[in-house]
Amino acid sequence: MELAPSILTADFTRLGVEVEAALESGIRWLHLDVMDGRFVPNLSFGPLVIQALRPLTERYGALLDAHLMIVEPERYVQTFAEAGCHSITIHAEATLHTHRTLQRIRELGLKAGLALNPGTPLTALEELLPDIDMALLMTVNPGYGGQKFIPTSLSKIARLRQLCADHGHATLPIQVDGGINPATIAAVRDAGATVAVVGSAIYNAQRSVAESVAALRLALATPQ
Repeated sequence: MELAPSILTADFTRLGVEVEAALESGIRWLHLDVMDGRFVPNLSFGPLVIQALRPLTERYGALLDAHLMIVEPERYVQTFAEAGCHSITIHAEATLHTHRTLQRIRELGLKAGLALNPGTPLTALEELLPDIDMALLMTVNPGYGGQKFIPTSLSKIARLRQLCADHGHATLPIQVDGGINPATIAAVRDAGATVAVVGSAIYNAQRSVAESVAALRLALATPQ
């Protein structure tokens, strides 16, 4: 299972050091939570931070995955592409032009992802399966780090995996975001997720980044 640290919970006074610590631990996928204070009740950062991180991640061959939790993401996908993202995920709930925006992301040469909030049914994604390179299921309500995993998300992950298989997209990556830690990561993997966004379980005061990454990998390797 791919681990994708969310830098939202990192120490921004030493962001380069925090990111490099993850990369040194073998991480090759960084999750960038972009929030506008409208779609979610929080503000985070914009394309300038991504642009600043690009040279560092290039040295390690790591991917920059922007998760746009913003209203009308179609207005900004080109800006984030130019900042150096490799993939952009938009929310089905955030735009009236989901299909057009996904097409635009692909036209820019990036992977296109589609995210669903906990209360959004899988039918919002079903018609768009041919147009996405990744599905993202929120396993908490978006906006803040450190929240508890919503247990009913496991059923939703499994149903999405089956839906993908039924429509000829059995290998579509499924990313999960929210409340992922050593106690929950194996369960989401077993339900069908392939990419785990991890925030406070990697960037925290109790362990170093390397120790946190090792704990997650141990949880994945331990029989359930």
